[in-house]
Amino acid sequence: MTAVPVGLSTASVWPQTAATAFAYAGELGYDGVEVMVWADPLSQSPAELRRRSRSTGVPVLAVHAPCLLITQRVWSPDPHVRLRRAVAAAQELEAATVVVHPPFRWQRRYADAFPDLVAELEDGSGVAVAVENMFPVRRGLGAGRAVEVSAFRPSIDPTDGGHRHFTLDLSHASAAGVDALELADRMGRGLHHVHLADGTGLPKDEHLVPGRGDQPCGALLESLAGRGFTGQVVLEVNTRHARGPGERKRELEESLLFARLHLDQ
Repeated sequence: MTAVPVGLSTASVWPQTAATAFAYAGELGYDGVEVMVWADPLSQSPAELRRRSRSTGVPVLAVHAPCLLITQRVWSPDPHVRLRRAVAAAQELEAATVVVHPPFRWQRRYADAFPDLVAELEDGSGVAVAVENMFPVRRGLGAGRAVEVSAFRPSIDPTDGGHRHFTLDLSHASAAGVDALELADRMGRGLHHVHLADGTGLPKDEHLVPGRGDQPCGALLESLAGRGFTGQVVLEVNTRHARGPGERKRELEESLLFARLHLDQ
């Protein structure tokens, strides 16, 4: 085990369930999992997750709050409640981190309260609520023209919100056309969590196996010690096009080897 824990996001096995992620993490030697809370009933139940963790020997390192468009009614339609429940789940599972996206622009009351809510939850729980960088969407204007629009408030860059802890997602940085190493510098000592995945600079969220795109995945990992990083690195890669479990397993194994190779520098 490296000094920095390397986890597997349950999103990395979609459309399979969290149970599959626990199995792969245990078999391949990941240090734990990050649970993406979504439609999968196991992901929504801290008690069941605790039982799964104990039976497999795979700890839960982090909980990803349900903040995707498709999870707006998981646990509650109220985003305040969803974030509070994610922190409570992390406490029950002894996970150090909750990952959360910035509020959507139309969630005005939530967005106004978000900085204070995050600080309150951190103070009261001891869990780091690490706000994640996002990316804009492109809307076509016709004749080959497009405009970039941010769906998030205050922006796609969580450092604009002045939070204590951040998640740096390299695939999101790629889709946003952002230099991931410069973003890590802006996050400073607040960089607490890394979603490790690659991208090619296309304006979409690719989540490639690290090393298969053009993002500075290795360089970022090699810089973590110098940044005073004390959090976790979690592989959040897209394996939905894998031709069966054997290919998915090879992609997850390759991802883990990449992370450990560069963290051990």
